[in-house]
Amino acid sequence: MVVISVCIGSACHLKGAHGVLNAFAALLQKYQVQGTIDIEGSFCQGRCTEGVVIKIDDEIITNVAKEKVHEIFMQKVLGR
Repeated sequence: MVVISVCIGSACHLKGAHGVLNAFAALLQKYQVQGTIDIEGSFCQGRCTEGVVIKIDDEIITNVAKEKVHEIFMQKVLGR
């Protein structure tokens, strides 16, 4: 199972973490991959100046905006 963690700490929250989380959730439904991919909120990843921070399994990706989510999802999740 692929795990996508979206930081919802203060800095990431202010930079749009909720929109990023919702964008990933919408893609799970669109591609019907619930059950093989888990999305979770997480607290501070220690990279507050680089937010929104996500982690896909062990890979940390910084400066994520909801507009980048589709590309990240296609490359890092479905492209595996």
